[in-house]
Amino acid sequence: MKTFLLILLLIAGTCFSFLSKQQPTRILFNGKNLEGWDTYLGPAFDTVKNTFAGVAAGLNIDPEQIFSVVQEDGKGALRISGKRFGGISTIDDFDNYHLRFEFKWGREKWQPKKNNVRDSGLLYHAVGRHGADGNFWMRSQEFQIQEGDCGDYWGVAGGVADIPALKKNKEVYVYDPTATLRTFSASSESGRRCFKNPDAEKPSGEWNVVDLYCMGDTSVHVVNQVVNMILYNLRQEDKGNFTPLNKGKIQIQSEGAEIFYRNISIVSIRQIPGHIIRSH
Repeated sequence: MKTFLLILLLIAGTCFSFLSKQQPTRILFNGKNLEGWDTYLGPAFDTVKNTFAGVAAGLNIDPEQIFSVVQEDGKGALRISGKRFGGISTIDDFDNYHLRFEFKWGREKWQPKKNNVRDSGLLYHAVGRHGADGNFWMRSQEFQIQEGDCGDYWGVAGGVADIPALKKNKEVYVYDPTATLRTFSASSESGRRCFKNPDAEKPSGEWNVVDLYCMGDTSVHVVNQVVNMILYNLRQEDKGNFTPLNKGKIQIQSEGAEIFYRNISIVSIRQIPGHIIRSH
């Protein structure tokens, strides 16, 4: 009997240990309001002078409801109109996580990007002051959300990353996991944009699933379950000095196009899942 009880205790202890390692999923967007988020809007675009003019609207001042909650396809969604440039960011900071959300493009487009492809962006490890980049966005690493370019990298306001990439021409570098690591930043020879590979975005108007894995100074961009970029040595530059950039807020851009986001959730991780790395 004692032996039987001991076995039961060992089994229970093992199960408890296993369950305790499972991190709970945190819902970042509740589908009802913008609780847990801050909004920031930069200067308006003057269509007569064809430039951004005036002062920034600033933090949590959004009279035109650039950021709002709507019902889209029968479910609560974050609508970003795109009419003003800026971003909506989490109040909390995060590191070592798996972020997941869905997005789809709307119909409206605004100047100065009315004739461009639709554009938004997921800015992660966002730190420092609002409006650091162009008076609109925080310093960060960007997971590009743009028609035909979802998964691209862009270093925002001092963000830096090393990415294996092949040089296609003077200005175009494309991710290739077998290529040599290149540094991407505003001050690097490669510039601050690396094109994703492959393209996995669905046609405009359909919902896409985005997964972002961040662990230490490494991140992985995934679109519709397809890995299209792995980034290394995430850091930030200040006058030639480099420091880590591996923790911060999550900011979503408003950049001239209507877009909807939903099912935004995050879970802490201890490592990037092996199947994600092996799949690429």
